[in-house]
Amino acid sequence: MKLSRIAAVVTTAALAPAILVASPAVAAGEEAANSTPPAPTAPDQAATDEAGKNQTGKNQTGKNQTGKNQTGKDQTGKDQAEQDRKTILAIIADPMASTHMKEAGRQAIADGPAAMRAFIETDQHRIRLDDYRVLVTRLLNDAGPALREGVNELLDNGRTGLEQLRHFYEVTQHQLRDQDNRVAIARLISTGGPGVKEAGRKALYGTPADRIAFLETGRYLAQASDDRVELARIDEAWDGPLVSEAVGRLLSGSPTPAELRHFLEVTQFELRDQDNRAEIARIVEGGGPELAEAGRAALAGTAADRTAFLDKGQHEARAKDEKAQQEEKAQQEKGASEGGQKKNEERPEQKSPGTGSGTGTTPGTGSGTVTPQGGSGSLAATGAGDSAVIAGTAGTALAAGAGLLLAARMRRSAFRG
Repeated sequence: MKLSRIAAVVTTAALAPAILVASPAVAAGEEAANSTPPAPTAPDQAATDEAGKNQTGKNQTGKNQTGKNQTGKDQTGKDQAEQDRKTILAIIADPMASTHMKEAGRQAIADGPAAMRAFIETDQHRIRLDDYRVLVTRLLNDAGPALREGVNELLDNGRTGLEQLRHFYEVTQHQLRDQDNRVAIARLISTGGPGVKEAGRKALYGTPADRIAFLETGRYLAQASDDRVELARIDEAWDGPLVSEAVGRLLSGSPTPAELRHFLEVTQFELRDQDNRAEIARIVEGGGPELAEAGRAALAGTAADRTAFLDKGQHEARAKDEKAQQEEKAQQEKGASEGGQKKNEERPEQKSPGTGSGTGTTPGTGSGTVTPQGGSGSLAATGAGDSAVIAGTAGTALAAGAGLLLAARMRRSAFRG
């Protein structure tokens, strides 16, 4: 055997163990090694193989770490979006949430994570500010003087923020309402009956809730007690049949406070007017001209006109009628007096001697005129005074008396003979 072949065999035998314990990476790169020149020495090849193995492991580790970071980031984003969604759902579920707030919240959820985050950080506060402005403005609908002034002052301030609006709506408005309630209760006490006064004073010295309860219910219960007393007084004082009958029916039943108040404020005046009409018709019947005219005018007028007629007008009309009657009576008496005087003045002309006609027994002229003895029938015609008339009349009477005396004596003489 040649020396060159022996050397090759020895070299192969020496390298066999190294080849058997080589890494899988060397085996995997066998095809590339076969196409390239081998490494000059085994140690160099081993070092090269080890370096390649380490580089491959390092690249694999970096790749795994990058995937892990990306996965965590995605998971964190999903968790935040879910949390935002729950927050928005809680916001729009609040009873104080307006329709605008609910619509904006649902739209943000539908638009995705960025819209939800913008809604939570910005939009909800702007919408809430507008909602509180609307709520505060609505307080004006039933506000008293103090609350109305507070609302206007708050809204007129252009720098009013969300916290100020919230505090006014949740705290200040109730304080101002209580001030208005105190004023309203004091007013009711000043005009109410005994029951209202007593209950109102208790409310004033109580809590704000006591004052609210008095204005909502207590005042009406106390007023009902006072109204019953007032109805009993009306029944006793009023003479009209319709009012008295209605009051009796109401008190004998179980009326509500509202029914009692309506009777006192409305019904009683309607029935009073009907009673007044009947009374005026009775007064007018058989009355004088002034009374009848005033009564008819009252019947054709308003309820107040009829009340005024019964209170005052009828007496004034009666006084006018009485005055007219007195004047008429005085006129009649004056006329009668003047007529009698005129008759007396005319009597001498009609009964004076020489002008009268009759069947007197005294001698006279052919015309039947009685002429006193020694007298002249021209006295009356000359317009002589009453003394001439009286003298003539006396003369006539004396002549007649003398004739009668003479006749009596003649009868007695005849009787004696």
